[in-house]
Amino acid sequence: MAESPALESPALAADSLETRIDERHALAVARGICRLFARNDIWCLPEMPLRSNRRADLMGIDAKGRIVIVEIKVSKADLLGDAKWTDYLDHCDRFYWGLAPHLDRACMETEAFLPHACGLIVADGYDAEILRPAPSLPLAPARRKAEIERMARVSLRRQVVGVDPHCATWGGGE
Repeated sequence: MAESPALESPALAADSLETRIDERHALAVARGICRLFARNDIWCLPEMPLRSNRRADLMGIDAKGRIVIVEIKVSKADLLGDAKWTDYLDHCDRFYWGLAPHLDRACMETEAFLPHACGLIVADGYDAEILRPAPSLPLAPARRKAEIERMARVSLRRQVVGVDPHCATWGGGE
């Protein structure tokens, strides 16, 4: 039998609160980055599933058809504990770290975070700033085409399900 919230341990309650706060911060960072990108004609989907069974926090397409992925981090533990982030590099032409303003960014300059291959954005819920541009590491054309087609299908599915939730059970899903 599950414990009622009133009987939840203080440690679990604190973890739950911290998780909710981190989720709110992550949404704010995503919003700021989406605003920055929109001004620069880059359009993103949040929580885009990848073929590698990972999920990009933001995945977008710029005006030249290049794919951009942003991995958002709002806590030091999450930033330092993510050992699989390099998987994203196989799915984009440019990769950015999107960080909350309160995070210490010193580790982003170490070789573990591949500063020569990754851009850096700091954002809050209102705006964002690119601190280090992401270099373009072009995908093979066939790979880029497949990724863009997947993004289009996910985007269209989300739009249709948003209008008619009954459709969510049909098709392959995300």
